[in-house]
Amino acid sequence: MSIPMPGLQLSSEKADVLTITPARLCGTVRLSGAKNAALRHLAASLLTDQPLILNNYPSTLLDAKVHVEMLELLGKRVDLHGHDQITLTQAKALSSTLNWQGRSIRNTLLILGALVARTGAGSVPLPGGCKLGERQYDLHVDLLDRLGAEVWAENDTLCAAAPRGLIGADIHLRIRSTGATENALLAGSLAQGVTRIWNPHIRPEILDLIVLLRKMGATIRVFGHEHIEITGAEELGGAEHAVIPDNMEAITWLVGAAITGGDIEIEGFPTTDMEVVLAHLKAAGARLYHGDGSVIVRGGPCYPLEISTGPHPGINSDVQPILAAWAAHASGESRIIDLRFPGRYAYAEELARMGLKYKVRGDMLCIHGQGGCLKGADVRALDLRAGAAQILCGLTAEGETKIHDSWQILRGYDRIIEKLKGLGAECHRTL
Repeated sequence: MSIPMPGLQLSSEKADVLTITPARLCGTVRLSGAKNAALRHLAASLLTDQPLILNNYPSTLLDAKVHVEMLELLGKRVDLHGHDQITLTQAKALSSTLNWQGRSIRNTLLILGALVARTGAGSVPLPGGCKLGERQYDLHVDLLDRLGAEVWAENDTLCAAAPRGLIGADIHLRIRSTGATENALLAGSLAQGVTRIWNPHIRPEILDLIVLLRKMGATIRVFGHEHIEITGAEELGGAEHAVIPDNMEAITWLVGAAITGGDIEIEGFPTTDMEVVLAHLKAAGARLYHGDGSVIVRGGPCYPLEISTGPHPGINSDVQPILAAWAAHASGESRIIDLRFPGRYAYAEELARMGLKYKVRGDMLCIHGQGGCLKGADVRALDLRAGAAQILCGLTAEGETKIHDSWQILRGYDRIIEKLKGLGAECHRTL
């Protein structure tokens, strides 16, 4: 069982521990499909009663498994083929109410948008039990309201109704939100008339969703970062689509190879989607050799980083815990500012249990790298990327590192333990 730690609560998942010891990562690894694309594609399956086939699908992700179970409750049939293909078909009439008692995921907001667009109504559990009016999902409420739906909260459920269907409209996003852009795309694809999304967040996962929706019959035009125009269709059809490679997994293996003095060939590396973060890492000593569809990363000295997160093509907020692991192995001070989620540095306190030296100055995280010098310890994965950073530091720390609540990592890394072992790491997970 997980060891209780001051100020932290146990997760709703069964507690577990991932134990990892130092290792030099060497070998070849193929990237799985991107979590942040695959989950959106699952939501898109609600827009049609025709078969949707997804290849390069990361089937072992805990969040994907939760999403699939939600789809089955709504009336979808799900068939897995091997570990990287899924087929979604309509098994019975689509329900507009998601009666879900398990752990919620943020994708319930996209499920709501798709249900209202397809059936004229929707009811889903709030992600994480957050309350109406918080920034976490008020953009979703606003966009559905703009499209003609009535939206309200009942206890921990978010409901929406548009009995005459959604009507195309201009949606002005006050911030570049990935989730709100995706929800507007899903809802607008079946809305009557033209929907324009102003100030959208144009990033690889969103472009991948647009590719899928076009295959399903949607008419979508992208005008750079200014706006996206969607001409609603009466109905959408089925499609077959390959999920794009996971750029977060790519960065994780890149940093893992560098800090362990390893040698990894990463197959399916999405170089063009990661130009900014790669530029920073190359300046900080990353040794990258580009091949035909792959990148070879060789270990070497790590130098300090100075980065700030921002909308694509800038550095994603999710990347910064991974870069903090790099900074822990650099000699000198690295500085990280998260402009999207200021103060998202709780993971640093957990890494401090392993010997990380850091300070938070206002909204800036300053890491005093000592070339590694970490020691194994009991830590807790506060979230998905924090857990990934702990794995990376555990690969170089002296002794064993035990990561409690490691289910957080399995939410977003497909077959992570299998891949670590394939690269020479010694690790095991116990419940």
